[in-house]
Amino acid sequence: MPNLEEAIRERAYHLWVADGQPDGKAEVHWMHAQCEILAASVASPAVADIAVTKPARRVRFPKKQNSR
Repeated sequence: MPNLEEAIRERAYHLWVADGQPDGKAEVHWMHAQCEILAASVASPAVADIAVTKPARRVRFPKKQNSR
C-alpha cells in the first residue's frame, strides 16, 4: 500500500461518519481504522485495498453490566 497513513485516515473518516460523526472520538476511530488496515494488509494486499474503499459494517458490542 503506497501511503499507509492516508489509507488509515480515510478509513477512520468512514468509521467516524458511520458512527454518527461524534465529537471527541478521533483516537478511537483512528485506532480501529489502523487495526483494520494493518490486519487486512497482513492477510493480503488486495484485501487491504477493499477495506479502504468499502466501509465495513459497524459491530456493536454489548455494554458491560455493573456487577454488585
